[in-house]
Amino acid sequence: MAPIKLLIIDDELDFRESIALYFLDAGYTVFEASNGREGLDVFERERPDIVFTDLRMPVMDGFEFIAELSALNPDTPIIVISGVGLVEEVIHAMRLGARDYIVKPILDMDELKLVIMRALRESSLLKEIDSLKDKLLSGQLRHPEAFAGIITQNPPMIAAMQYLEAIAVTSQPVLITGETGTGKELLAQAVHKISGRKGPFIAVNVAGLDDQMFADALFGHVKGAFSGADQRREGLLVQAAAGTILLDEIGDLHEVSQIKLLRLLQEGEFYPLGSDTLKRTDARIVAATNRDLHGMVKEGSFRSDLYYRLFAHQIKIPPLRERNYDIALLLEYFLREAAQALGKKCPTPPPELCSYLTAYDFPGNVREMRSMVFDAVARHNKGVLSIESFRRAIGREFAVKAPVHKASQRSIILRDGDEERMPTLAEAEAVLIEQALDLAGGNQGVAASCLGISRNALNKKIIRGRA
Repeated sequence: MAPIKLLIIDDELDFRESIALYFLDAGYTVFEASNGREGLDVFERERPDIVFTDLRMPVMDGFEFIAELSALNPDTPIIVISGVGLVEEVIHAMRLGARDYIVKPILDMDELKLVIMRALRESSLLKEIDSLKDKLLSGQLRHPEAFAGIITQNPPMIAAMQYLEAIAVTSQPVLITGETGTGKELLAQAVHKISGRKGPFIAVNVAGLDDQMFADALFGHVKGAFSGADQRREGLLVQAAAGTILLDEIGDLHEVSQIKLLRLLQEGEFYPLGSDTLKRTDARIVAATNRDLHGMVKEGSFRSDLYYRLFAHQIKIPPLRERNYDIALLLEYFLREAAQALGKKCPTPPPELCSYLTAYDFPGNVREMRSMVFDAVARHNKGVLSIESFRRAIGREFAVKAPVHKASQRSIILRDGDEERMPTLAEAEAVLIEQALDLAGGNQGVAASCLGISRNALNKKIIRGRA
């Protein structure tokens, strides 16, 4: 767990040491310098995350230091702490690159801590904006290897991946939403890979965890914290130091646990169970859910402040039924993967299989399709891959669940002038055949499966209807 590194530049030793002691006690790593020249040397050597500097100093004053550091590393936040209160000098320091200004004497030391957190968040946001501009202008993925497990040509899916590339380098939390089986954990892993974080990626499903289990899992406990706590245990936040934690099924988190998570996201601090020693974490939090958090906020089952904290970066993954053009790609990919895993030759799928799968709405999304393909390949012996295992897995009800185009939504009740009448069997059959063909995208094999007849029988009925 890497602490925040702070550089304090001031020629007043007593003031400099008082600030340093406060932040050392708060868990920061603190460096000191007595003038701007010495401060630049320390910066080059230690690369602190944030800098406090006075303005009036010997050798090199604060104005010259701010100008040089801003040119050297414009991303590092510089906070001026000075007894000089002239408006013109404050404006000059800000124009040179300072982010904020605090006037001596400092009466509330906690104010400095808040200033640091605000400045670091702003710095992270500026990096993110630059990265987003770069991604939008290039229109391409810079780290396709991180998304190797995601097979898609879907524009909304690709846009989501580009956005995740842009925000991966920041430390802000990420919320990934989408139906079960859409690949939320794969995207969370991609965020971790692209971020360059040195720590591990750890995933935990928080559904079903009560408040103590949640706190124990994340924060850990000290010996004797509760009955059965026979020894000290480090939580996932310590284990994931400099890494990423995925909190899956975040929508099922209990209210007390929501409050604890909110404090963690706001302050980056936590207490292990049974301990009064505050700890800091630099683990990146990624949350995932298949639930409608916005709706849950409205009904009062999810805290609005936690939702908006997570909402800083939100990605919604489209379901497979909205990615029809990915069906063929996924089918080919899963056939090869299944054949390799089962030690078989990759089978050839029947021509109508892709259309048959496209007509299905896949409530289990990509995970469901993968399971279907693996089952079919496991049953396959020779020749063209059989479609029967897919039919058994999907069931006859899929034709009802799948969307029907408006052109085929004809009433079975017919109208003669102002009177309604039941259709003849021949007329009803014609309507059903038309709807089945429309649903199957014109593929007669798939339409025949929808109607529960053979392809030859359907073809005869179509010819007879045209006669």
